[in-house]
Amino acid sequence: MALLTYRLLYSPLIHARATTRLSFRHKSYTHLSPRKQSLIVTQGTYPHGFKVAGLSCGIKKNGHPDLALILSETPCSGAAVFTTNAFQAAPVLVSRATLHQNPASLRGIVTNSGCANAVTGEQGVVHARQMQAAVDQWTGEPNSVLVMSTGVIGQPLPMDRVEQGIHDACHALDSGPAAWANAAEAFMTTDTFPKLRSQHCALALGRVFRMAGIAKGAGMIHPNMATLLGCIVTDVHVASDLLQQALVYAVDRSFNAMSVDGDMSTNDTIVVLANGASGVRIDEENEAYFVFRDQLTAFAIDLAQLVVRDGEGATKFVTIHVKGADTFESAKKAASHLSTSLLIKTALFGQDANWGRICASLGHSGVPVDPHQVSVRFIPTDGSEPLSLMTQGEPHRMDEARASDILKMEDLFIEVDLHLGASDAKFWTCDLSHDYVTINADYRS
Repeated sequence: MALLTYRLLYSPLIHARATTRLSFRHKSYTHLSPRKQSLIVTQGTYPHGFKVAGLSCGIKKNGHPDLALILSETPCSGAAVFTTNAFQAAPVLVSRATLHQNPASLRGIVTNSGCANAVTGEQGVVHARQMQAAVDQWTGEPNSVLVMSTGVIGQPLPMDRVEQGIHDACHALDSGPAAWANAAEAFMTTDTFPKLRSQHCALALGRVFRMAGIAKGAGMIHPNMATLLGCIVTDVHVASDLLQQALVYAVDRSFNAMSVDGDMSTNDTIVVLANGASGVRIDEENEAYFVFRDQLTAFAIDLAQLVVRDGEGATKFVTIHVKGADTFESAKKAASHLSTSLLIKTALFGQDANWGRICASLGHSGVPVDPHQVSVRFIPTDGSEPLSLMTQGEPHRMDEARASDILKMEDLFIEVDLHLGASDAKFWTCDLSHDYVTINADYRS
């Protein structure tokens, strides 16, 4: 399921209006590594029946885009996975209640960045409802959209600016690639690039549909039911209960299989909306459903990996593959534990092949381990020969030069084989650099 090839960078579009920049002077991404620049896209095949907008309404001090609106021309079935953090943000509470009341006739999602509207008391819930109501005035339907917010915790939303921004966004809705690019940038906080993907999908008998997704995240990323802010929309019709089932399956293997810093946000939300504009319908758990579920999972994995690649201060994208476990749950638990080890992450940043830290972390992961059976390998992402570090408990004499060459690569792959069963799981993480501390030491400035 290869994604389309996209053109890099945006064309600057300026809208002459004093109150709100409907399009914005394009932020330069030329300082990023070539690999990161290759991930920035503006062209694609977007789902039929959806229009989007992204703009600056004045939440962010720097004037960068901070409000995104995604609307379907027809009602959608919806599904979502929310954070399990005890301090759940107001938009999480409002969206959860809305989805419970209205799972089969949603119209879209409104999102702001720069202010999380979290730990804001009852007033925060009022503000989230006001965001929803502002879009309801446009759709003419009550509780028609879900609400998402991201940014600084503990500060109230400037609702006069937000409501004006929503009004302007409703009038700026468009289905073109520039509008999708604007919306993706409006999700960003400490992200260094917008995370946008789209894809053409197919079922049997020539039935086709499309998916598009936007993700936001660079820090405070660690799974527990969800791990960031993101949405996926599709023009296939999927019954809401099946859509929720498919999303949970996909999230467990994508957004819940990554970690940047081990911290879980108060606002984490993943939403899927399906409007049926393609004419393709999935109403029962049949072969078409499982094909859709697997395509959704692969699409979610691609979005999730973008978040890890953009981890705050990260210089490396790391895949941890734990195999030979007795269950998928055990493999995933072990991989998750390894991905949050500060000693492993700092060693990777320093390009130090201190693989003993992998064994030490695995040993207190809470997963059954037989030290005499464990094998550890570095698998180069350039296709060259893997470097075995330990085989069934016996260490190898390490080729330091070879290890150094592998650890200089931007993409790393670590394989841990428990030799206890046939189950496996992959987890995606990054290294931990000096820049992570710098970024988070003055996040509010």
